[in-house]
This record gives sequence, structure tokens and C-alpha cells, in this order.
Amino acid sequence: MSAPSAPAATSSPGADGRGSTASPAAARVELAITGMTCASCAARIERRLNKLDGVTAEVNYATGTASVTHEDAVDVDGLVTTVEHLGYGASLPAPPGTPRDDEPRSPDHADLLRTRLLVSVAMTLPVVVLAMVPAWQFANWQWLSAILAAPVVVWGGQDVHRAAWTNLRHGAATMDTLVSLGTLAALGWSFYALFLGEAGMTGMTHPLSLTADGGPGALYLEVAAGVTTFVLAGRWFEARAKRSAGDALRALLDLGAKDVAVRRDGREERVPVERLAVGDEFVVRPGETVATDGVVIEGHAAVDASAMTGESVPVEVGPGDAVSGATIAVGGRLVVRAGAVGAETKLARIARRVAEAQNGKAAAQRLADRVSAVFVPVVIALALGTLAVWLLVGAGASAAFTAAVAVLIIACPCALGLATPTALMVGTGRGAQLGILLRGPEVLESTRRVDTVVLDKTGTVTSGEMSLAGVVTLPGVDADELLLRAGALEDASAHPVARAVADAARGRLGDLPAAVDVASRDGLGVTGTVADRAVVVGRGRLLEERGVPVEGALADAVAEVERGGSTPVGVAWADEDGVPRARGVLAVADTVRPTSAEAVAALHRMGLRTVLLTGDHETVARAVADEVGIDTVVAGVLPEQKADEVARLQDAGAVVAMVGDGVNDAAALARADLGLAIGTGSDAAIEAGDLTLVRGDLRLVPDALRLARRTLRTIGGNLFWAFAYNVAALPLAALGLLNPMIAGAAMAFSSVFVVGNSLRLRRFRPSA
Repeated sequence: MSAPSAPAATSSPGADGRGSTASPAAARVELAITGMTCASCAARIERRLNKLDGVTAEVNYATGTASVTHEDAVDVDGLVTTVEHLGYGASLPAPPGTPRDDEPRSPDHADLLRTRLLVSVAMTLPVVVLAMVPAWQFANWQWLSAILAAPVVVWGGQDVHRAAWTNLRHGAATMDTLVSLGTLAALGWSFYALFLGEAGMTGMTHPLSLTADGGPGALYLEVAAGVTTFVLAGRWFEARAKRSAGDALRALLDLGAKDVAVRRDGREERVPVERLAVGDEFVVRPGETVATDGVVIEGHAAVDASAMTGESVPVEVGPGDAVSGATIAVGGRLVVRAGAVGAETKLARIARRVAEAQNGKAAAQRLADRVSAVFVPVVIALALGTLAVWLLVGAGASAAFTAAVAVLIIACPCALGLATPTALMVGTGRGAQLGILLRGPEVLESTRRVDTVVLDKTGTVTSGEMSLAGVVTLPGVDADELLLRAGALEDASAHPVARAVADAARGRLGDLPAAVDVASRDGLGVTGTVADRAVVVGRGRLLEERGVPVEGALADAVAEVERGGSTPVGVAWADEDGVPRARGVLAVADTVRPTSAEAVAALHRMGLRTVLLTGDHETVARAVADEVGIDTVVAGVLPEQKADEVARLQDAGAVVAMVGDGVNDAAALARADLGLAIGTGSDAAIEAGDLTLVRGDLRLVPDALRLARRTLRTIGGNLFWAFAYNVAALPLAALGLLNPMIAGAAMAFSSVFVVGNSLRLRRFRPSA
């Protein structure tokens, strides 16, 4: 399917992940921003949007987007107008399913920069060589240099000057202001020296200097052209790197089918996937991509979901099985009924989660944004101060001018703005490829502090695919009757234990009678009426509440089942007198996932304590914990008590990560310091989690923690070097120890370094 777009306005938490304070009924819109050239641009747009009533905005320079949470009364078109009044472009996302293939495509910005860079390099190279090699300076060489340098500064640096002028008209200053002032000043001084000074004389020579010195005839043509070219090179590398950083998300979006064979009126019709509607039946042939999420109604095939989940083994599906869009039918023909389309598909939700994570900001980046917002005015003041001090100490106008220009050029805050977004883009994109979805940078900061991992048992450590392992009846009770009554009652429940009992009963006895007055007790069992008899099926506590004591023969049967490592399910029903009596125990077993022990061992190697949290009896839980190597067992916990157990661990000083998959885990996932939801579980659990693991392989838990921590370390390293670069370079420039051209090269390198450091996350390898 085509790349899914987020709706123009959807209910969503605030941009900072804590929920917008704008209104209880807030909506979110993602604006595409054009014309931003540095972190200061992003900070300026963000400040202006946040001044609007009922608006909370976060602007991401690296992704070129603004994530805006707003009250329903806010005019979304007004947000676009606000950005445009600042001198930037803004547009709303296209609605989901909007065809784009036939639209004319404008040249990629990186390609435009590349063309401009190549021409600028060709013209700058002779200017720099002539300026730095006095032996090659022929008669009137300086005039040739001026002819070559002027187009580089004016045409090659047009984006910089245009942005600086736009900002000046709105009373603002950005990094472009610094570069534009520096290069135009260097070019202007050089033309002054050529036409009105001594530099235009035939036979003039220019000595090589890496510092701020020179006489009244000094030229800075190589500075003007060289800085412009270095800035162009830095932005081209930056644009390419940012494009590479988003490759994982784009590859994810490109997984979908572009068209689909829909069955209508007894015939197949090939239509664009955007025209597919919920309820449509479509055909998937061998080798084709499943167009959207749905349920198989005809045929059998193996479905390869590796691109979506990272799971390498295809899964056999048949009638009644759910399939996801963007998976591939390896063998066999399927007919699928569409259950979700457009923005509601699993692929679209994954893409939306990844994009939202990339738009967030870590606490350190928020500090960097505040610094960059005041950085440019401070640098301009520092440059003027440098010029004044050098003039006051009698160093000469040329040296003073050179030092001031070097200060302007070296002080680019661009690397600060790229530090977090590029690392997030690469880290979240790589995570999506591996089946790990991060909510945002706040999650990364949580992973660093975690010391205890709490694991739900059923569906997390175990497969969650329960099966009936045996039937233990009390004297005088027929096993088939016990299984029939229990299976009929459990057939009304969706709990994994209930499904195991019902499926076993149906497979052994055929059709089951209908149960009436069915009432489910979370974590305890089910009550109801089957064949005019009140029936109770569940844990011992439920039986005792209904007047059936767990003692004698029943207690012995329960102990027998528990010794075998299975979960005991008591069964009781009433005779004609209406008094319920114990009839036997069903043994239900859940197999441990084959990768769970490996995952727990990996968590231990990371220095983390593990806890198994389950509603099962302690004997059963102990057997599972011993098999996989979990440290601590907390058993017999009702669903509503799971969050309390997490809180108890936190009160004892633990920083808790909770791993779960069911509705009954949602509260605990939300209560934990870090929630990891198994993506094969319920929507409630997934929404409550901070990290979502797309497939049910527990080895993704240590991988997710490792990836999150490595991404956070990369962000920290980026910010450190970006700050350190400015702190170290500005004094050198002010003291006249940096030629402006060297300063321009260093400034460009700092941005490239930050982006390149982030791209190393693409090499992250899972443990298995």
C-alpha cells in the first residue's frame, strides 16, 4: 500500500509526551516546514507557534516538521499562515490514500545542493590555491580571483543570504545571519581593497596566513568563497545524511502493496489500494503483498512477515486467521476480507509511532534549543566586541576585521540542533526494522535508570497458547460430563485458559450446549448455567466464594495438577437441590517460549534483576521461573493488583520496567517507570507501553533496552561535542588564531560529525 499519512488532526498526547495543556479535547497536526536552514530557525518558529492561545508546538529541524497540539477551536490554516508570516513555508499533510505517483516531482534538495556545490568547488579551488601559494600568483591574479569568488558567494550562497534577509525583515537573527554577514563582509572588504586600496595593483602578492593578520591591501576572497563552499558542502552532507537517517521509515512505508485484486460481483477487479474499503474481499496470490489488515476467508498459505516483525519463519494461515498488510504470501492463494484500511492499518500505526518518536526532544536538547535561541545575538555582539578590542589595541583594521569575521563564521549553532533529531531518526528507524517501536526521547532517558525488569508470565514468558493437559475427576464423576459442562461455560470467555478448555471439549465431544447467565470474574474464573445446572469453573478462591471448599479429594487433585507444572482449574456444579459441589480439576498447560531463557540471561548480563509476575499458583510460576532463570516470583496476583506490585517494587527503591501483553497488564505498564508492550497482545497494553515489541520474541526486550541506551549515549555525545566545539573555537577566533576560511571548514565539519556519529546507529545488531 502507499505510504500512509497521519490524519490532519487526531487525538493525541502533547508533543512532549506528557499530554498537551492546551485543552482536554486537544488534537494534533503535523505541519511540513520548508525554508529552515538551521536550529535557530526551528527555535524561532517553535516560539512563535507556542505564543498562540491553545497551541503547544514542537519544531524538528532534522525532519522539517512541526508537531502541533491545539484546541479544537484553533484554526489549523491559521497555523500555516503564522509560519508563512515568519518567512518559511508550511503545509498540511495530504489525507491518507491521496495518490501521488502521477504528480510532478520537484528536484530533491540534496540534488540541488550537489549541483551548486560542484560548481562552487570548481570556482573556489583556483581562488584558494592562488591565495595560499604565493609562488603561483601571476600578474593581476587577484582580479581573476575576484571574478571567480563573487558568483560563489552570491549564487552559491543564495539560500544563506535569502534566509538571512527574510529573518532580518522579521527582526530575527539565525545562523544564516552569521554566515551571510561573514562572507559578504569578506567579499565587500576584498572589493574595497581592490578598487580603493592597494590590492588592485599589478604585481600585488598575498602571503599565506592561517591567523588574523594582514595589511591594508589584504584580500579575503578565498575566505568568502571558501566559507561559502564549506557551508554548501556541510549542508549537502547534512541533507544526504538526514535522508539516509530516514531511510528505515521510508523503507517501512514502501512495504505496502500499490494495487489489489478486489472480488466484486463474482469477478476480480484490480484497483489502487487507496480505493480498498473495510469489508471488501481481495485476492492475494503467491508472491504478492497482502494489501491491508484483514481476516482470511478462503485458502491456505504461508505468510512471510519478516519485513514487518523481523520474524524469519513464515506463518501458516487459513480461514479465520488474521493477516497484516505489507506481509507476503509465500505459497498458496488467499482471499482476505479487509478489516482496516489507510491510517488504521498496523503498518500505518507503526509508521505513525516511529514518526512521533522522531519528533520528540530529550531534556538535554531542550536546553540546547534555549541556548541556540540566544546564541546568535550573543555571537554578533561578541564579533563587534572583538572588532573593537583589536582596533583599540592598535592591531590594524585588517586583523581586527579578520578576527571578527572568524567569530561570526565559527559560531554556527547548527550542530546543536542536529544532535538529538538525527540520532532519534536513525535509532527509531533501526528499531522499526527490528520490530522495536519507541515512543520518544523521554523513553530513552527512562531506560538508563532501569534496574528491575518485571515480566508477565502468560503470553510474555510463555507462548500464551494454553492447551488442556488432563482431566482429574472426583469419585463418581464422568470425565466427559465434566469437560462438557466446563467447556460450554468457558466457550463464552475469550481468556486463553477458557479457550483451551472450550477447544478441547469441542474437539473431544463435538458441539457444546449454550451457556446462559454467564458472568466472568477477572483472574478468577466464570460462572453460569449449563443444561439447567449452575456451574462454576475457575480458581479455588472462586469456588470457595460459591460455597465449594477446596479440601479433601479436591485439594488432592489440585496438588496433583500443580506438581505436574500445569495450572489447576476447578469445576463444580449443582445437583437438583441447587447446592454446588466439587466435581474435578482440569489441568491446563502453557508452554514456555523457546527464546525466553536466552532473553532472561541477556537481561542478567546487563545487570538487571528479573521478576515474574503472574496470577497463577506459585508452584506453577516457580516451575516456569526455574526453567528460564528468573530471579524472583510474585504469584497469585489478581489483574488489578499488578500495578500495586509494581508500585511496591518502586517504593522499595527499584526502577521498574514492566513487560506485558494483555488488557490486565495495561495498568502495570502505565505505572512502571518503563512499559514494554508485546505487540502481539491487546491494544490496551500497546497503548499503555512506552516501547512496543512488534513480535512476541522476548529477546527483543534486552535488544530494545540496548538500542535505547545506545541512542541516548549517541545523543549525549553529539551534544557534548557540539557544545565543546563552540566553547573551544570561539576564544580561538576572537584571539585571532583562526583564519576565517579555517573557521568555516570547522563549522561545516561539526555538523557533518554530529550527523555521521548518529548514522553509526544503523549498524546496531540484535543479540539474536
